[in-house]
Amino acid sequence: MKWTSVYFVGFMILLGGVLAALWKVGILDRIGTTWTAIGIVIAIGLGLMIAVSNSGAKENIQIDRK
Repeated sequence: MKWTSVYFVGFMILLGGVLAALWKVGILDRIGTTWTAIGIVIAIGLGLMIAVSNSGAKENIQIDRK
């Protein structure tokens, strides 16, 4: 679970950088607040799905009973 949170934090930093670049260029002003919020929610959802799917292999633990 540790790597999932690290991946998601990195994804959030990437998303923040993209949003800052779009704001600086002026694209976010033309799109509008509603569509910007919808895009952010979709991007966060995709980031969570990718982080969970890449969280590693699930292993079963075998317990020997005598």
